[in-house]
Amino acid sequence: MLANLKKTKLAVAVVAAAASALAAPTVLAAEKSQLTVVPQFYPTLVQNFNPFLESALNTTTEFVYEPLVIFNQMQGNSPVMRLAQDYYMSDDLMEVTFVIRDGAKWSDGKAFTAKDVAYTVELLQAKPELDRTGLNKWVKEVKVDGNKAIFSLTQASSNAPFEIVKAPIVPEHVWSKVKNPESFANENPVGSGAFTEIDTFTSSLYVQCRNPNYWDNDNLEVDCLRVPQIAGNDQLLAKVINSELDWTSSFIPDIDSTYAAANPNHKYWYPAAGTQSFLLNYKSPKEGNNEAINDVDFRRAFSMALDRQTIIDIAFYGNGKPNDYASGLGDAFESWADKGTYNKYKGFNTFDAAGAKALLKKAGYKDINGDGFVETPSGKELKLEIQSPNGWTDFNNTVQLSVEQLNDVGIDAVARTPDFPVYNSAMANATYDVAYTNFFHGPDPHVYWNDGFNSAFQDGEGLPRFAMHHYKNAELDKLLNSFYKTSDRDEQLKIAHGIQQIIAENQITVPVMSGAFNFQYNTTRFDGWWNENNAKGRPMIWAGVQERVLQVLDLKPKS
Repeated sequence: MLANLKKTKLAVAVVAAAASALAAPTVLAAEKSQLTVVPQFYPTLVQNFNPFLESALNTTTEFVYEPLVIFNQMQGNSPVMRLAQDYYMSDDLMEVTFVIRDGAKWSDGKAFTAKDVAYTVELLQAKPELDRTGLNKWVKEVKVDGNKAIFSLTQASSNAPFEIVKAPIVPEHVWSKVKNPESFANENPVGSGAFTEIDTFTSSLYVQCRNPNYWDNDNLEVDCLRVPQIAGNDQLLAKVINSELDWTSSFIPDIDSTYAAANPNHKYWYPAAGTQSFLLNYKSPKEGNNEAINDVDFRRAFSMALDRQTIIDIAFYGNGKPNDYASGLGDAFESWADKGTYNKYKGFNTFDAAGAKALLKKAGYKDINGDGFVETPSGKELKLEIQSPNGWTDFNNTVQLSVEQLNDVGIDAVARTPDFPVYNSAMANATYDVAYTNFFHGPDPHVYWNDGFNSAFQDGEGLPRFAMHHYKNAELDKLLNSFYKTSDRDEQLKIAHGIQQIIAENQITVPVMSGAFNFQYNTTRFDGWWNENNAKGRPMIWAGVQERVLQVLDLKPKS
């Protein structure tokens, strides 16, 4: 209790000292309703709205480029039609047709057509380095038939529509004239979404306003997104407590006393989220680390060294649950679990420091030079650098606690906190040792497993970071790729059990916890927020959460 009191006093002191430097311009505020959001932490703001680049600002996808369809994951992937007014699949699941909405326009007034869809696919096929969402894995070609974009698939998949609509669609009449799309900053975008007009842009604040030709303007009552530059959780804490922010999805320590108690309009909702794990790089360039990471006994000892409940209690203030599934499945998908596999490997995913030491000794790891840390069975130095993104306080604290716990069992490890682009690049290029990450949480466990373990997501900068352990298993890929080749639940359950068995017996990753989605909202200026009593969809402001468009459409400015 005393610790929490100290944290509360510290937070209040920080707020008291913080100046409201990011107050909205008076004239603009009087004329337009502005929703202040924090979709990502930035050391500085750079005007980049290229949806195909990792460096794009996080209000680009969904808000500048609206999806064809939004699949509401909290509602069992129920489709909500957007730029497409309908879609359907062929009987053999090898073709998807999207019917483009009548009257949809780009922000410059030109028609949004099926030709734009086909052009975008051709662009990504010609320049696969721009394919951040993995579209090329699913799509062979796209044909245009009037207002229909007909996708021929590389494989039968009942989930192909969900995968396809992750890719942003860009206007052919603009992008066909761009000579180098891989370096194009797209500072003043022509888009299809709700907010395309860049009203203000500085290194510390930008304001992104209503698309005058947005097809759904009649249902949009928010005029602008206002995005202040915030570098990390500590800076956000002062702003959010001072009621300067409307919508955030960040870690707030001791949230009841630091945030909710500061103002009755401060609310939060933390719906169940997905797995968080350590990724160990199977291609680590350091010989000793490579030897250890490719040894399943070492990976199991690493896992047994972690006191998951202590990590959750300290780093996440108790928000979360230990994940002792070697497959990382977690209790959220317990109905998909193979109980035999779970029980067989549970012990390797439960805190047991003595067991970790014993397993290391049995596998041939011993302290040769007397520094208190083991060397590999072949006598090589073993020292792991464990990374998490700078400013992600909960992740940073998780890594620091884990480093201490690993040190306690004789594994030499140190924490590193690179900026997110450096963190992500190291994973894509296999230059790191260990990284802490979270995973997508979909309507079924395949979303997590496929993004986290399919080797198709291990080649190329910009692809999801979740499979960047660089472990490859042909049988696992085969099972993952077959999951959506049937819509039969019993057949999918059989496939799911096979997936669990491979991941668990190999301890491919080291699951730590099943988290909760962070979502804070301020009712001072807007009504219509989703919450536990109005659970209409995933409520996070992060890029890639397509449902955030639907949340914005539900918001009503207070007079």
